[in-house]
Amino acid sequence: MNQPLAGFAPTPVAARMENHGNNMLKVAMQTGNDLFARVGSMVAYEGFVQYEPNPPAVRQIARDWMTGEGAPLMKCSGDGLLYLADYGADVVIINLGGESISVNGTNLLAFDAHLQWGVERVKGLAKFAGQGLWNIKVSGQGHVALTSRGTPIVVDCGRGEDETYVDPDALIAWSPNLKVKGKRSFKAGSLIGRGSGEAYQMGFSGEGIVVVQPSEDSTDRLRARG
Repeated sequence: MNQPLAGFAPTPVAARMENHGNNMLKVAMQTGNDLFARVGSMVAYEGFVQYEPNPPAVRQIARDWMTGEGAPLMKCSGDGLLYLADYGADVVIINLGGESISVNGTNLLAFDAHLQWGVERVKGLAKFAGQGLWNIKVSGQGHVALTSRGTPIVVDCGRGEDETYVDPDALIAWSPNLKVKGKRSFKAGSLIGRGSGEAYQMGFSGEGIVVVQPSEDSTDRLRARG
């Protein structure tokens, strides 16, 4: 191999899901251990890997999805190495270890098909219609890969009594057991948030984490709705 390119070769497989650099996901595929991934996220693969867009399991769960915040999914199966990416976004891998996470659909890249998952309404935000009231809850023993527009920050909400407030366009995921509420602030509209001149935040309280990306650009959400 040409010496300047040798440093970009993939490393030996060490886990089901691994990062190749910051912006690519490497998945070790095995027969019987299928994967759900965002449609269009495959950038390369080795071996024998098959793809099924919009499989029956996805169609059944997505029937109640009442918003365009969706993440079209494909089922990946076979043996080999699968590489996924999403327009150069950072990739964050989470090993759930029996726990759960609620993910914004536009930030969901891939997850093990044997995990329990479904579309759920975000409680406490009924009066803020149009602000992303539906998320994907994933739980069980397995891996989930998320995307972030830049290096994310993980806020531990259980370290104090104060609530944590996040711009909804910067929100990636959170612990489902957290309490969620919406907040509007007109006075701070020119300083917080983007677009409308009105600041809108999502407030979290309780024991758990919130994952936030360093971006308030809603382009991806608008593209998903389109």
